[in-house]
Amino acid sequence: MVSLVTLDVAGTTVNERGAVYDTLKAVVEEALSVTLSDDDLRPALGANKAEAIAGFLTKFRGEADPELVNELFLKFRGLLEQTYREQPPVELPGVVDAIRRMRAAGMQVSLTTGFDRGVTQMILDALGWTVGPEATDTVDFAITSDDVSTGRPAPELIQVAMQRAGVTDPEQVVAAGDTELDLAAGMNAGAKYVVAVTTGAQAADHLAKFPHTHVCDVRDLPELLGVPAAVAAE
Repeated sequence: MVSLVTLDVAGTTVNERGAVYDTLKAVVEEALSVTLSDDDLRPALGANKAEAIAGFLTKFRGEADPELVNELFLKFRGLLEQTYREQPPVELPGVVDAIRRMRAAGMQVSLTTGFDRGVTQMILDALGWTVGPEATDTVDFAITSDDVSTGRPAPELIQVAMQRAGVTDPEQVVAAGDTELDLAAGMNAGAKYVVAVTTGAQAADHLAKFPHTHVCDVRDLPELLGVPAAVAAE
């Protein structure tokens, strides 16, 4: 029986038009006078963004000075917030209904993201989503990079969600995301279902190369999990 569903944000539940990776790419390219290829950018997909910046600094300069990491992260965050004000993120089709169905069936639903709390709250506000235990709330929890010491592929985001939900058995957990790091985190957490979502940063044929249990977009998760049609009508 599934008790907890953990969902990535950008590309999995939310369409933010690729702004996060476009912004990250622009900041790193300008600061380091490099041109990032798709392969260069891959390790950043689904990662903690400060950790991703540190990775680029190490790759291109041989070290990641903490002050420069923080400087570039703050620049990235400021530009991303400006972009989100100008072009607010929107929910992916069918996601809110799917979350509502799963919660009505007794499952807790948590967002998990490599964004910090401030950026996550900006996205939630733009969508009009709320976090809490009430039926009127959109999700039960939102676990951000501020809540963990290590980002994906470490399983800590999922493990913190489990702690908040009071779930101790990973066999009761679904972990869904649109990047290889999302899948790796789910596998490392021992989740029963590790679901590759195809609405985001990486295509289905690419995600198929990495360990997972299912390919399924969030809007179709209730069917995968056997949520009865009667629950959808409540």
